[in-house]
Amino acid sequence: MSSRLRLLGALVWALAAGGLASTQSQAPMDARAAELRTKLGRELNQMAAQFDGVMAIALKDLTTNDLVAINADLLMPQASSIKVAVLVELLRQAQAGKVRLEDRVEIKKAQFAGGSGVLQDFGDGTSAVSVRDLAALMIVVSDNTATNLLIERVGQTQVNTTMQSLGFERTRLLRKMIQPEDEKRGVENVSTAREMARLYEQLYRGKLLEPAYTELAMELLKNEKYEPTPIGRGLPAGVALASKPGSLGGVRCESGIVLLEGHPYVLSVMTTYAADDAAAERAITEVSRRVYAYEERLVHSNMHGVRIP
Repeated sequence: MSSRLRLLGALVWALAAGGLASTQSQAPMDARAAELRTKLGRELNQMAAQFDGVMAIALKDLTTNDLVAINADLLMPQASSIKVAVLVELLRQAQAGKVRLEDRVEIKKAQFAGGSGVLQDFGDGTSAVSVRDLAALMIVVSDNTATNLLIERVGQTQVNTTMQSLGFERTRLLRKMIQPEDEKRGVENVSTAREMARLYEQLYRGKLLEPAYTELAMELLKNEKYEPTPIGRGLPAGVALASKPGSLGGVRCESGIVLLEGHPYVLSVMTTYAADDAAAERAITEVSRRVYAYEERLVHSNMHGVRIP
């Protein structure tokens, strides 16, 4: 193919993005594979445009380093997805010796938070839970009481200081979980699809934590959640997912790592101003299903696009 045609192909991709999507690649891509990626970008753009609300998407292929970004720099409410930032800070403090994961925390009624979780059903002062198990409750069952206890332990300001120092300038923990008055004032925990995708990528690559703590974080994020997640519903059975979803009225989001054998990738999909929360979850699932189909095709094709076992 001539250089002129290659240039034309790149222009077609940019126009197809409609000003919303961008892609990055560290290595030249075969023209046929590039065409396949161009079609994926068009479809994801169309999904975002047709969604009744606002949708942001960031997809990072951890094998090729290709990035597809749609509205990926919009600041979006995170709901429980922000809990991954709390987890990172907790484990960084643990590896620095500032927090002991085996220490036990007494569970008191005055600390109970509503919404998701199980600790709010515990007796007043009748149980003590280890810091490590509070982290498991925060990630696996999205326990809001456990999350607030961990925020108190590591410090809200320190979470944000660490995010800033790591280059996540727009990822911010601005309140504890279930704070109705803060919600009324517009105080929300926020990030962007691009930053969340990068956070998960750096976690996967061991750039945020020492190996033992990286392994623990991945183990917690991979544990089966209390119900199927939107991204998870778009994956075939047996494909591991390390993620944290989030939900509030009008908001659905999920970011994580799809551990497709031989071709892992990070996917972050965020929605806000959703007219229908159930429809927002279905939209995230459809994005996940479409992205998986693309990534799986790359895994099972040779350099000419011929399907292989």
